[in-house]
Amino acid sequence: MRKRAALLATSLTLGFASLALAGCGGVNYAVVATAASGRLAEARQMGAEQHAPYEYYYAKSHLEQAKVEAMAASYSDAARYAEVADEYALKAIEAMKTKRTERTEAPE
Repeated sequence: MRKRAALLATSLTLGFASLALAGCGGVNYAVVATAASGRLAEARQMGAEQHAPYEYYYAKSHLEQAKVEAMAASYSDAARYAEVADEYALKAIEAMKTKRTERTEAPE
């Protein structure tokens, strides 16, 4: 009887967990897309459009595609595009920080 109760409890727990995860796709996308959007804005303010264009525009295009996927309710795809956007926005920021460091350390 105890074994049956434990099995039932485990099954219910796994069932609720899978339902919760299925409903969280949009939440995960929203969190990642918000972070990517903020980093992309920071990169733009630092001048990445001109000085780190590959990273900046790669991030921007992936963020735009993430929005398209989210509108189609393909949240896992949207989240993946947003993750790539976030990664490349961060690379653009790092590139800008490196350029800033190089400018301050350059001899006059």
